[in-house]
Amino acid sequence: MANALDEETGPIREEGREINVIAKQLPVTVGKGSKVFEVLLWCLGIIPGLVFLILKIKAGTYLRQLEQKIQHDASQIDNYLEQRVVILSNLAKLVDKAVKLDNDTFTAIAEARSIGKVASHDGAEMSATSAKIDSIGLRINKTFENYPDLKAHHEISDAIQQNAYLQKEITAAREQYNDTVNTWNREIQAWPTKMMVAAKQGYTTRIPFIASKEIKERATEVFF
Repeated sequence: MANALDEETGPIREEGREINVIAKQLPVTVGKGSKVFEVLLWCLGIIPGLVFLILKIKAGTYLRQLEQKIQHDASQIDNYLEQRVVILSNLAKLVDKAVKLDNDTFTAIAEARSIGKVASHDGAEMSATSAKIDSIGLRINKTFENYPDLKAHHEISDAIQQNAYLQKEITAAREQYNDTVNTWNREIQAWPTKMMVAAKQGYTTRIPFIASKEIKERATEVFF
């Protein structure tokens, strides 16, 4: 039998295709068959019914713990973003001493400082918050493009290195968050126990981190 997906004969798309995250939460639902299944277990005897009940209780506990894990991972991103705002703020002041920096940059920093923690820790909302902070870095980076000699200043160079380190930590934290979100999205669809509990609790899939349009457009450029 031939390969269903044959990279030799196509079809292929030579122009390529961008990958985008769909920012949509899907509710978990179960059909009548799940209810019939549970009733049948009780009809078979009290032991099968009790065993299934215990499994559902364990499933509920597991999903609640997983939800807390998502909160923890999201909080880690918040912490790194907060540190990065401080570094970028210091970097902006250092650059402004050497050359006049766009006032919009300091306005953006002030806005970033007022963002605070993302209460819902929703992937789409976190992405928007992160995009605002990334935008600050891009504005400062444009200044370096116009004045490349600025990077030779010791304090500025040190701040750039700190920013680069934090960006790596943020990337790692985002990957961890996305892994946990992926686990959540997979587990709430695990029939019968987890899926039935998720449906009863009104759980939905969660949105992973989404890069901003500006970051995607500049992904191929040098960033610090």
